Amino acid sequence: MSADVAAALLAWYDRHARALPWRAPPGVVADPYAVWLSEIMLQQTTVAAVKPFYEKFLAAWPTVEALAAAPTDDVMKAWAGLGYYSRARNLHAAAQAVAREHGGRFPDTEEGLRALPGVGPYTAAAIAAIAFGRCAVVVDGNVERVVARLFRIETPLPAAKPALRAAAATITPHARPGDFAQAMMDLGATVCTPRRPACALCPLTRDCAARRAGVEDALPARAAKAARRKRAGVVFYARRADGAVLLRTRPPKGLLGGMAELPGSAWSADFDLAKALDAAPARANWRRLEGAVTHVFTHFELTLTVFAAAFPMRAPAPAGMRWVGAEALDGEALPSLMRKAVALARAAQG
Repeated sequence: MSADVAAALLAWYDRHARALPWRAPPGVVADPYAVWLSEIMLQQTTVAAVKPFYEKFLAAWPTVEALAAAPTDDVMKAWAGLGYYSRARNLHAAAQAVAREHGGRFPDTEEGLRALPGVGPYTAAAIAAIAFGRCAVVVDGNVERVVARLFRIETPLPAAKPALRAAAATITPHARPGDFAQAMMDLGATVCTPRRPACALCPLTRDCAARRAGVEDALPARAAKAARRKRAGVVFYARRADGAVLLRTRPPKGLLGGMAELPGSAWSADFDLAKALDAAPARANWRRLEGAVTHVFTHFELTLTVFAAAFPMRAPAPAGMRWVGAEALDGEALPSLMRKAVALARAAQG
């Protein structure tokens, strides 16, 4: 089946490949920098969300050497809003490694690519196949879905991952492996979709075991997820008379590492709102705002209560914090969570 599947899929890809800003046309080897940058951005993020960020990064830093030389704060600011901020720190570190240790040229093997910060097995395989024509087995979420249906692999995810990868290896061709990897991704994104797959349009319908059995909608199966934990905390919107807002920078490592934030409390499952003002950055007439900010992280859901207070023009910034002018606030490396809190506070001001 392998040769038939690969040939049919590549023929389909030649006609229906998605036009993406980082993608070379079918049959053309792509720029490794473009592939790497897009693959890091696409981790746990949609194509639609990534496009404007990719174009902004490429305009600011058109080469890996340019990105390596950029100040870390500038990279974090450009990434703000894309989420999963450890990716931005690893992106910058990997660019510096490529520039410093490889003369600005990306390693062309999976092993060499995996040595770069932030590059795991999937990303290394994708870059090796798409940018260097290596016969690498590339398996992301879209590919898992196609393979689970094609081979009718009914073991629930994530336990099915080894079997899915092994099955994908049997159909990965030595010719045009990069196009094949992207064709599998496109097929999963546009035809073999999670719900109501368009089997009538699929080039692999005749080979699809799940389709023959009428179970395509049930695959891939997934183990039941544990209930997401909940945490809570508080942030403080301190606004000076000239409109400047008090910010601080989170530690470089850990959740939202290196990002800017409103000062606030730690986040915990047993947060006591009655003691919220114990975490205030300074004494003031703090007012609790109506509503709250909620944000879903990978492993927990967070709810933040927002307090606001006005400060005089000459109020000093507490240690480790800074006043940021209203005109500069949008350019800060504020994650989506903190932008929600700022928006709530601004709305409360009328």
